[in-house]
Amino acid sequence: MKDLKQSTKQRFGGLDFTYPEHGIETEIVAHESGVNADIAGKLVSIAERSRNLKGHGLDEGLSTRMLIYAGSLIAKGVAPQAACRVALVRPITDDPDMRDALDAAVSTFF
Repeated sequence: MKDLKQSTKQRFGGLDFTYPEHGIETEIVAHESGVNADIAGKLVSIAERSRNLKGHGLDEGLSTRMLIYAGSLIAKGVAPQAACRVALVRPITDDPDMRDALDAAVSTFF
């Protein structure tokens, strides 16, 4: 990928995107995955911790989409820690120390 020239960038409007606030993201995850609000809130809390690691070992934090995947697995009967491991932690990093940190965040909530 290549950056646009300044003269080209100036022809467009710009928007900054962030993640929804905790309560709204919890509602989204609960609605889209089928888990209850308590579990959805825990998933969002895990994601918030991962987002604090952006630039400190992670290129990106956990997305809302990834939380929905984990929630869907939980709703289908997969144990929460296993669901988080396969849908959240393993896809985002190969670094063993970062995986341990994220696994610890999961263990805090589940």
